[in-house]
Amino acid sequence: MRQKLTLALSLCLLAAGCTPRDFLTRRLAGDLIANSAAFKAPQQFFLRTGAVSNMEYTRPEYLVLQRRGWITGATTSCPAEVSPPPCWEVSLTPMGVETFRDLIARDGTPHQFFSVSTARRQLVRVDGIARDENSADVDFTWKWIPINEVGAALSQSGVEFKSTVAFRHYDDGWRVMEGAAAKRQQGMDDALKDAQPAQ
Repeated sequence: MRQKLTLALSLCLLAAGCTPRDFLTRRLAGDLIANSAAFKAPQQFFLRTGAVSNMEYTRPEYLVLQRRGWITGATTSCPAEVSPPPCWEVSLTPMGVETFRDLIARDGTPHQFFSVSTARRQLVRVDGIARDENSADVDFTWKWIPINEVGAALSQSGVEFKSTVAFRHYDDGWRVMEGAAAKRQQGMDDALKDAQPAQ
């Protein structure tokens, strides 16, 4: 039986010009998902120093940074562009400067708003594939993996998420849909935004 299957697959590849990408398996789907640009985009944390509102200063991420001793805040008057009061003057502590130094892109100008990459996605498994002629929906499970000390402090490590992404079959094989897609099928960006915690 195995020899017949191998022979049939070989004939298909030779005679019809089929490629391994013409057969949407869980392995191929997993490879395409893991290598998609949206999936490989790191999780970003945005840190604002200087005058910030109380609402921002009491966000869970800022509370974690305070407990770690990386930031400190002192009450201050609110500038016109910052509300609601009260406001806090947020600054990095010496320990915070040491922690964030290599994580913040430097272009020679002083900044009060920093973007820090904290985690990357890791594919846990492909849960299922629902095919419909030249399209398919692929259910998969993934999680965040911290890539630095800040990511370890802020990420929900161990929490798994479930997503569904659309695939289309083209002349060169199956492709994962990046960006927006038709209403019935969603692209990778939407699949990751709509992720639900796995139970």
